[in-house]
Amino acid sequence: MFKILRNIKNIFVHVRSTLKFIFLVMIATIIIIGIISLVYKPMYSVSLNGEFIGYTTNKSKLQNRINEYIENGNGTNIAFIDVQSLPEYSLCLLKKENKTNDDEIFELVKNQGTVYYKYYAIVEDTAEKYYVSTKEEAEDIINKLKEKKSTNINDIAYTQIHSTELKEFSDTEAVISELYVKPKVVIASTSAYSAYRGEKIISTETPSSEVLGIGLIKPVYGTITSRYGERWGNTHTGLDIAAPTGTTIAAAAAGTVTFSGSNGGGLGYFIKISHGNGVETVYAHCSQLYVKEGQTVAQGEAIAAVGSTGNSTGPHLHLEIRLNGTAQNPQLYLYK
Repeated sequence: MFKILRNIKNIFVHVRSTLKFIFLVMIATIIIIGIISLVYKPMYSVSLNGEFIGYTTNKSKLQNRINEYIENGNGTNIAFIDVQSLPEYSLCLLKKENKTNDDEIFELVKNQGTVYYKYYAIVEDTAEKYYVSTKEEAEDIINKLKEKKSTNINDIAYTQIHSTELKEFSDTEAVISELYVKPKVVIASTSAYSAYRGEKIISTETPSSEVLGIGLIKPVYGTITSRYGERWGNTHTGLDIAAPTGTTIAAAAAGTVTFSGSNGGGLGYFIKISHGNGVETVYAHCSQLYVKEGQTVAQGEAIAAVGSTGNSTGPHLHLEIRLNGTAQNPQLYLYK
């Protein structure tokens, strides 16, 4: 029994000595860490392409700043930034007098990247003429030129540009003013008369609803077989569009039917519609007439069927457009 008690006592002494040693070690460690912390601090050594460029205490914050710049840049119209290499970090313990230089590191990384800008070019006949900052500005220019019926609108477009060079941007209103081409009207000789209509002929250099004041749609789809102008020694005052007999003819614009029937002349069965402001359309050689004189019709409404009545060599629509009683070339407005 005495032997057992002695062994327990020895174990207790040993444990106490061990705990005392551990406590002393902990105290010493704390003292050492405290001394070290007064002189040293943990930092990250930063290198780029294998070359030392500085120190940072917050690796995550610095790298997030770099990533944000790569993704979004720090200016307008930046599409993306191509950075050849990213910095590498190495944890180390350095004396406190060593300074961090996060801003300098960021600039070094930034300067070794290539910035690609995004903007829009206004193109005329495939040539880049002007530059704007946004897609909305480019679309606004095109839409306003369309609204103004600029005669060169079919030659104008916009395209997105990605380039390392940022062009000087133009004011949208100035671009519209520079690109706009006003339609011109040319009156033909007053001695030019239709052989069978007795009407003076007028033509325009460029198509524009500014001349008519209304927009037109194609009344029928088919093949053009005879154009406006001189034909067989006379003046053909309309446009002939071949289509199978019975093909629906639609009103080119809304208006009031002022004639529906046949007057016994070369037009056969035809319809005349007044669209206001002196504008009329005529649809001739019809096989059937669906509307009556005095009836109001909507644009695109079925008014007749293609036929070959009157002086005709085959089923087709003879389409005329008149302005104040004067025939115009339909192809200035339709079937271009």
